[in-house]
Amino acid sequence: MFHEICIYEAKIEKQDEIEQLMREVAAFYKEQDGVIDVVYVKRTHRQKDFNAVKNGEPPIALTRYVGKVTYILHWTLQDKETHARVSKLGIEQFYKRWTRCLTTMPKIMLGEEVS
Repeated sequence: MFHEICIYEAKIEKQDEIEQLMREVAAFYKEQDGVIDVVYVKRTHRQKDFNAVKNGEPPIALTRYVGKVTYILHWTLQDKETHARVSKLGIEQFYKRWTRCLTTMPKIMLGEEVS
């Protein structure tokens, strides 16, 4: 299995637009051969501190966004060749719409599962 984790920082006023785009991109990717799963996550909570984690306290809901909204993509594929092929298709189809919504280029992490 091959994974991509991508962190996006979106403009606050573009939340509706980017979330609609995420639904479209996820549906497009899921139709492609070799794509196992595509999940987008909006950051809605934070931990108080590490002691709160150690004590089993629940996370705290964010009440406002300052300057940006953070989203995460977790994408699972059969292999790196599938990633290369499908990424190219996604860029060709969606790149301009993505860049309108983002404050900066995404942080992309790629790798294989640890067995």
